[in-house]
Amino acid sequence: MPAPEASSLKEKVRRLPHKPGVYLMKDRLGKIIYVGKAKDLKRRVSSYFQPSRAMVQHPKIRALVNMIRDFEIIEVKSEPEALLLEGRLIKEYRPKYNTDFTDDKRFLLVRVDETRPIPAFELVRFRRDDRARYFGPFAHSGSLRRTLAELRRRYGVILADSTPRRLDDGRYRLYDDVRQEIYGHPNEVTVEEYRERLEKACEFLEGRSREWLAELTEEMKKAAAAQQYEKAAELRDIVFAMEKTLSRTRKFVRTPHTPAGDAHALEALREALGMAAPPRHIECFDISHISGTFVVASMVHFTDGRPDKAQYRRYRIRSFLGNDDFRAMEEVVGRRYRRLASEKKPFPDLVVIDGGVGQVGAALRAFGLLDLEPPMLIGLAKKRETIIFCDGRKPLNLPLSHPGLQLLQRVRDEAHRFANTFNADLRSKKIRESILDAFDGLGPVRRRALLEHFGSFDRLRSATVEQLREVDGIGPKLARELRAFLDSQSPSGSPGRTAT
Repeated sequence: MPAPEASSLKEKVRRLPHKPGVYLMKDRLGKIIYVGKAKDLKRRVSSYFQPSRAMVQHPKIRALVNMIRDFEIIEVKSEPEALLLEGRLIKEYRPKYNTDFTDDKRFLLVRVDETRPIPAFELVRFRRDDRARYFGPFAHSGSLRRTLAELRRRYGVILADSTPRRLDDGRYRLYDDVRQEIYGHPNEVTVEEYRERLEKACEFLEGRSREWLAELTEEMKKAAAAQQYEKAAELRDIVFAMEKTLSRTRKFVRTPHTPAGDAHALEALREALGMAAPPRHIECFDISHISGTFVVASMVHFTDGRPDKAQYRRYRIRSFLGNDDFRAMEEVVGRRYRRLASEKKPFPDLVVIDGGVGQVGAALRAFGLLDLEPPMLIGLAKKRETIIFCDGRKPLNLPLSHPGLQLLQRVRDEAHRFANTFNADLRSKKIRESILDAFDGLGPVRRRALLEHFGSFDRLRSATVEQLREVDGIGPKLARELRAFLDSQSPSGSPGRTAT
């Protein structure tokens, strides 16, 4: 049946009774887009169509009015009955504009974006259709802000006013100011450590939300009993929205990694990459350097979706000096699979390169130079988490919620952490060894002889005079002078061991 014309709609309004009831607004397709209650149906419904009020209406109300092509009413005996019926019909039909009004800017929501490595708790006005977790809406902003401050102190999570900084070893520094002392939790954390804090904070917030829900429900009943129907309706909308939100948050609770979960991720990755079987063995390569110096690489190995640290490898770049990620990638991939081939060991099911087209091409070139058939080889480009293929297929962007992509991210992040740790170790070692440059009695030949004899600077620093004299070219006088010099350089201020 076609929707009534404007003239017939006005005539329908004129025939409305001066009685309490509920009205249902419909669009041109007959779909219910808004449900409202009224103490006086004729007065309330006619207010939507008065030209004199059009300019002062809220933008959302004007949008609603422009969509209305028909309506129907349900008469009831009293205003409390209208209030209950309105709530039941909103739950049944879930009209678009009732939802929009519930998410009005008067109320706050708490949003936690779990796609970020270190998610923050932020306050927002509107709910987006994304993978974030939401709590609320909350009618009392003061209580909510105090609760978030309590979350930060109690669990060591961050709010939206903080910007965590990634460190060279893969951990994150949450604060760069005195707040790290105020909040009393370790300031530098791994992603896994922070996730444990996050889950505890979310559980606490969900529990507090349920307390507020019970309080609001009681407040709504009292308002209705006192015939404060507008207040009761507003509270009822908040209660409905909170119930809806709390039912959603349970769906997003993270569960620990289990063999079944890993198997699901592997199967999802197999399907996304078009592989014949799930990639039980995955190896990933990453290059790390500081402005072209201390260039190193890492290779991590995952078995059945889990880190297999016995098979991790670290590489120093040998074939050149300087900053060239492509040549570095070609070198380390070639070294890895040349060795596996010579030892007749199996290749992994999947090789992942941290990088884009250039890095993937360099890795593929390494296999070609060795005349080896590569396994499935892909790149993971950080900017948009784009999967790069080496067989001519178009780049692939999976949803951030895709379990296969999340597995690739874990593998890539572990390779990045391992490479950065190796780079930091080398830089620290170089800094320690450079202390010997300040001792006038040693030239490059004797310095090299000392480090080769003791194996590390830390062992050299703890050597006695007699042990120093065991090194070729180090006599009694030089040994005593070197021991005194090392004592003066001791970071703790205490002397090292001396011969008795």
